[in-house]
Amino acid sequence: MGQLRIAVLNAAHEDANTTRNFRRELDASLAEFDITQGELPETFAFDGAVVTGSRTSVYWDEEWIHATKEWVDEAIARDVPFLGICWGHQLLADVLGGTVEDMGTYEVGYSRVEHFGGSRLFDGISSEFTVFTSHADEVSTLPDGAEPLAENDYSNHGFRKDRVFGVQFHPEYDQKTARELVHRKELSDERRDSVLAEITDENYRKAGEAKLVFENFLEYVAELQSAEATSSGATSTRAGSSD
Repeated sequence: MGQLRIAVLNAAHEDANTTRNFRRELDASLAEFDITQGELPETFAFDGAVVTGSRTSVYWDEEWIHATKEWVDEAIARDVPFLGICWGHQLLADVLGGTVEDMGTYEVGYSRVEHFGGSRLFDGISSEFTVFTSHADEVSTLPDGAEPLAENDYSNHGFRKDRVFGVQFHPEYDQKTARELVHRKELSDERRDSVLAEITDENYRKAGEAKLVFENFLEYVAELQSAEATSSGATSTRAGSSD
């Protein structure tokens, strides 16, 4: 089997950090689409798809958001596996029937998150782990049938429904991305300085284990492809046999 072909739905409004980060973390053949400019795949012939973060809210009335939701809904119906990151996590929850709302506060900086339930998305990651976060919206109600995978005192930080996974945190962030984001946000001087002080080599190293969600997702997609190829081969063999 060759490299997995993954569609990256980039909602980051032409932020070069996002392209760099996902190209670094996803060991696959990537087809990137700037969905904020109306770019969406013309086909569903991908092994999987990843939806990035964004500075927007999934409930905003914008044409590109509506179009993205329609494409994602159809792709899920066609059994394309998905991983959503931050805004992508929220978008997938919304498409599947969950609720996304302003949580009335802003979580930013390095946080502790706990995962549970033994999901393979978190294989190799400590039950309580460090992540970089930046969000003011949350998945306040999970889609029907979705399994919660991770949380902290702010919100849900991970869920799964069938072949769809979402995480609220940013496993792809490097220190450059984190610093630039903090400078861009409207924060008090005190809070900005406090968050910037957290962006250290040590915290970045601690957050490194969260990057395993990318590897685990790709391994899951590869296993699906292998199982489907085996099933297809068995069906073909049966059809070609004779008495």
